[in-house]
Amino acid sequence: MPPPPRGAWRAEAEEACPRWTPSDTSPPPRELSAWRVGLPLTCLWPPPPPGAFFSILLVYLLFTSYWSISVLYFAWWIFDWDTTERGGRRSDWMRRWRVWELHRDYFPIKLVKTADLPPTRNYVLGSHPHGIICAGAFSAFCTEATGFPRAFPGLRPSLAALAGLFRIPVYRDYLMSLGGVPVNKRSLDFLLSGPPGHAVAIVVGGASESLDSGFVRLALQHGADLVPVYTFGENDIYRQIRFPEGSFARRFQLGFKQLIGFAPCLFSGRGLFSSRSWGIQPMAAPLTVVVGKPIPVPRRPRPTEDEVNCFHALYVKALKELFDAHKESCGLPVSQQLLIT
Repeated sequence: MPPPPRGAWRAEAEEACPRWTPSDTSPPPRELSAWRVGLPLTCLWPPPPPGAFFSILLVYLLFTSYWSISVLYFAWWIFDWDTTERGGRRSDWMRRWRVWELHRDYFPIKLVKTADLPPTRNYVLGSHPHGIICAGAFSAFCTEATGFPRAFPGLRPSLAALAGLFRIPVYRDYLMSLGGVPVNKRSLDFLLSGPPGHAVAIVVGGASESLDSGFVRLALQHGADLVPVYTFGENDIYRQIRFPEGSFARRFQLGFKQLIGFAPCLFSGRGLFSSRSWGIQPMAAPLTVVVGKPIPVPRRPRPTEDEVNCFHALYVKALKELFDAHKESCGLPVSQQLLIT
């Protein structure tokens, strides 16, 4: 069977977990009180609220007696412009914040290791599905709450996010501190061409589609092993409205994506104090981040289309095998199939 087109990646499974689904009125077994972790969940990771806040604040300060703060920061912002694409500036102290343990326990989120990833290699981790906020990938690769350093000692994980987020004042520094990097070729080339021990997670099906060469081609160019990652339950934490192909709303999404780099979507979560009310806080569905076995990839500075197609097919096969091996333990029926479109 020929592999699916590389430019149309979206791997997802139907939300059919018998343990708990967003349509249930009862909370999941280990759900914490929403008010305890609601603000960290809705403000610390999703980009719009904090990004807009810091930008407005700095502009506002320009018209007050504290204008010098904004001037000094903007000077530093310009001077430090390229740091985001040169490995960033992470802070292990921030990655160990107590709030990330609350974030982990709210859903809860669990990291499952299936094979060793020796730190003598670099890795491109393809994370699926994209979902709305990539809560599982964020907890696993941007914090130490799920135990990534203990599971994979010697590896330095990074999570690739929209490049535009790293131009937002103050918020860029926050993202870099957690190990975030822009999902553009210059940034990823810098990490993967460096010393071994880097594990760059790309949420395939999101902004990674903007890479003309594709994540498989990127891995071949640097000889970085490919690792499939699947987060079970990621599609359960929000209800998303899907527009039919050919509709005006769907055409608007595609046009916006071509222009900006990502597609806007309509979704809803739960309220801050009740799981029965509407809100933007994610629902507390259990998330299991399963890291698969590495696929050895040779270094090919100029890979041919046949080589890219070959390793793309190997990756698709490994991803499906990973899904099938863990779907029952994560509450999905044995008949559930992984759809790659």
